[in-house]
Amino acid sequence: MNIILFDQLKDENIIPFGDERASHIRKVLRLGTGDTFKAGVINGQKGIARITAMDNQRISFSFVGEGMGKPLHPVVLLVAQVRPISMRRILREAVSLGVGKIILTTTDTAEKSYAQAKLYESGEYRSILIDGAMQSGETAIAEVLFASSVQEAITLAGGPLLRIVLDNKREAEPLSMMHIERDASVLLAIGGERGFSDREREVFDTRGFQYASLGTRILRTETAVSAGVALLLGRMGLL
Repeated sequence: MNIILFDQLKDENIIPFGDERASHIRKVLRLGTGDTFKAGVINGQKGIARITAMDNQRISFSFVGEGMGKPLHPVVLLVAQVRPISMRRILREAVSLGVGKIILTTTDTAEKSYAQAKLYESGEYRSILIDGAMQSGETAIAEVLFASSVQEAITLAGGPLLRIVLDNKREAEPLSMMHIERDASVLLAIGGERGFSDREREVFDTRGFQYASLGTRILRTETAVSAGVALLLGRMGLL
């Protein structure tokens, strides 16, 4: 954690010892009374927290805001539903990189049960988003939307957006070579382990997508997301 985030902060605050953030402060940062750490409000301001008291039940601290955290990048990530263990990595890394919106969609080739995973039903995915933001040292977390098809996902993305789909079946320009305006807003679509179907490629064709590649190797979805978003942000002058 490069910043510790909270739903809200006041001048004086308390973290019970059962909270993992308290454990991080005590066991990882090894802080005590009088020490400071970076703190912030989710999707809000960030600043400095100072520990005012610590006993065997809680940590008390004050907070002084120093301004709003940096905004997320104008990138919408449309990604196929994959195994929950992989999706946890995708969500964390996408938020760490500053993706503005994430749309998780069922696809023709993906296992339909992935969309009903406990990860979503329990709300665990939100804690993963927060963890990604804390890794980045910023306060903003991406909005996450759910779609039952590629068509619905594209509609949820809104517009106008430069639309790019990563695909290793169609002949495509390398993403690392694409010209992208620095002030562009971009929708980047990435499929699951088995890629998109021919029917879905027809949808991308009719909805104005450009095809791009990450090379000839077949990548795991979580690898394609990290590499694809990083290359995209680089072409946008944001990384």
